[in-house]
Amino acid sequence: METPDVPVQFGVLLPLGQAGGLDLARVRRLIAERIPAVPRLRRRLVRPPRGCGGPIWVDDVAFDIRRHVRPAVCAPPGDRQAVLDTALSLVSTPLPRDAPLWSVVFVTGLAEGEAALVVVLDHVLADGVGGLAVLAHLVDEGVVGASEPFPRTPPGTGPLLRDALAARLRAVRRAGPALRALRASTSAGGGLHPPRAAPCSLVAPTGPSRRVAVVSADLEPLRAAAHRHGASVNDAVLVVVAGALRRLLLARGEDVGTFVITVPVSGRAAEDGPALGNMVSPALVSVPATGDLSGRLKSVAAQVRAAKATATGPAPIALLGPLFRPLAALGGYRWYLNHQHRMHTLVSHVRGPAEPVTFGGAPVRAAIPLSVGETGNLTVVFEVLSYAGSLTISVLADHGRCPDLEVLADGLSAELDLVCGEAG
Repeated sequence: METPDVPVQFGVLLPLGQAGGLDLARVRRLIAERIPAVPRLRRRLVRPPRGCGGPIWVDDVAFDIRRHVRPAVCAPPGDRQAVLDTALSLVSTPLPRDAPLWSVVFVTGLAEGEAALVVVLDHVLADGVGGLAVLAHLVDEGVVGASEPFPRTPPGTGPLLRDALAARLRAVRRAGPALRALRASTSAGGGLHPPRAAPCSLVAPTGPSRRVAVVSADLEPLRAAAHRHGASVNDAVLVVVAGALRRLLLARGEDVGTFVITVPVSGRAAEDGPALGNMVSPALVSVPATGDLSGRLKSVAAQVRAAKATATGPAPIALLGPLFRPLAALGGYRWYLNHQHRMHTLVSHVRGPAEPVTFGGAPVRAAIPLSVGETGNLTVVFEVLSYAGSLTISVLADHGRCPDLEVLADGLSAELDLVCGEAG
């Protein structure tokens, strides 16, 4: 899914409070002590010999913590926006392909002498849920897991050939269930020929440069308002986003009453746990931006419940991997993203730690999600993360197509106040 200009990476900005003695050397030591509990953090992707299946994870015998935990200085003047811009630049920098696909950057130069961590993962390593599982092992309150022997000898050609053959046989036997899963996940994503989303300036060709704005709100009143109308926090977030997008378009002289939003739905079963890898399918939700708030919340809640019931497996592009990969290599995936008309935006929402955490004794003041990837003609996308009673919405906007990003951020704040007001 990557393009030459834009990697597919995501991360989280963790502003830290004051903690004596927290410097680069100590950050490296702490991370080095904790990563053995997450074996994939010391593995890289390699291509096996032809006929031996797809790329595999192998232990990186040259693993060096200094390549992965690096320093950076925040751009002047070190205020909130400068920190956000610095973090977005770090998330946008492609990770080297000859090493495990992650980094932790210790950022100094913030106002009042504080620091921050920027954790960056390639999406091939994990989805959002898996990324939080990685983070859970890196903080002071981290989950302690048994480490594996390192480095392990990579498998030889013989075992790889046998595994590849066994995988092909399993694929043949599972053709029926795979087709049913494909039909269900395609349906959740709007089907092969979904209705066209209402035309507006939100859907236009974009470039590789992004801007970021962040809006936060207390989580409890948002949850209370959503539950009052039989909805979830995620449903309320979608209603908030649609309302903010309408405010933005009205300021541009456009009027759209319903927005089609793509929502990644986790396909993990409860027993799967926070495993790494990707298990998300896209679902399309038509979110009304006008009318009674209660009716809007109930409409979105019903659609999301239906989508979760069908989008329970891998994404269609995963099920169609042998077809998708050559088409993407020929530019078909990028062409589709630049010409699609089924959605206005994407909202990815992940629940983070409910209680505050620390790193090296320093309190983590916030958790701000960031992501980059080829968005095609989506001029704005939203990353949402809850942490310690707060909900943070990051707006990633095309630099040229959204010069009025501040208007959108103000609209998000106003819509959050409107919905939270329903909690009394």
